[in-house]
Amino acid sequence: MKVRRVRPWLLAALVVSVVEVGAAAAGAHVEVVPDSAPKGSSQILSFSVPNEEQNANTVKLEVDLPAKTPIPSVSVKPMPGWTITVDKTTLAKPVVTDDGQVTQAVSRITWTATDGGLAPDQFDLFTISAGPLPTNTGKLTFKAIQTYSDGTTVNWIQETVKGAPEPDHPAPVLTLTKASGGHH
Repeated sequence: MKVRRVRPWLLAALVVSVVEVGAAAAGAHVEVVPDSAPKGSSQILSFSVPNEEQNANTVKLEVDLPAKTPIPSVSVKPMPGWTITVDKTTLAKPVVTDDGQVTQAVSRITWTATDGGLAPDQFDLFTISAGPLPTNTGKLTFKAIQTYSDGTTVNWIQETVKGAPEPDHPAPVLTLTKASGGHH
């Protein structure tokens, strides 16, 4: 029986290919863009949503905004081909801003396709203007539910734990950095 040796370059190429495929799969999540912003600032945030299904369109996206650290002002950018529903909740403790006291905050935004949605291998950005961002936390977690035209859903709601492997369906996270010196 003849034993063949694997050439080192072939083994290296195989390892690189496996790593790239894993990175591509790991990168295909619902994410918030940018992934960091200064505490206390107002920001344009987009939820990058890829359609990972080959036989169904993405027809709905629901994004829950953090309840424990509410964002006092949220506006939603219109999207042709989508209806938008904004749900608000009454805050247990009002938030004080430069414009006064805020007693209600956006708790959920739902985008629903009216013309077919996102086809396979497409993505889109679902955009909001939000601020001022909280100053009493280091991150905001936005749990998202993606619905496909065949009725299946993907719940992007799993918390990422430092030091643990990334979950299969991580929730989008906005890291809040030290506030800059200027007024926002």
